[in-house]
Amino acid sequence: MTDMTTTMNRNHLSFPSKDVLATVAFFEKHLDCTVTARNEKTCILNHRGFDIVIEDVGEHEAEWPHNFHRGFELATVEEVRELYHRFKADRIAMQSSFFKHARGSRFFCQVPGGFSVEINTRADADVPYRGTFNN
Repeated sequence: MTDMTTTMNRNHLSFPSKDVLATVAFFEKHLDCTVTARNEKTCILNHRGFDIVIEDVGEHEAEWPHNFHRGFELATVEEVRELYHRFKADRIAMQSSFFKHARGSRFFCQVPGGFSVEINTRADADVPYRGTFNN
């Protein structure tokens, strides 16, 4: 490591989408993101100081590895369960049920536009996994 990389911060994630408006609406409504910039093909969202860029793929197809996703963490199991039920009620495409995992309870869903999101908590993670990720 160098001095440069030890001080490097996260900057953004960029996702291609076949439906930018629907993808942005999902992030605004369900994940408390705010739009900070928008043009015809791109929208920049912000979630607690972190940028998420949604870009129109046009006529191209976005190809995702089967396990690619963006994870969002909540403080409690109850919050994850509540959001799972809210997503189901809103007919979000669920990719898993709500389940307990060694790294904490979670579920996966597909965001309009084609990529996956994981909603999780470490509140009930097995001891070796508690506090293993930095926010």
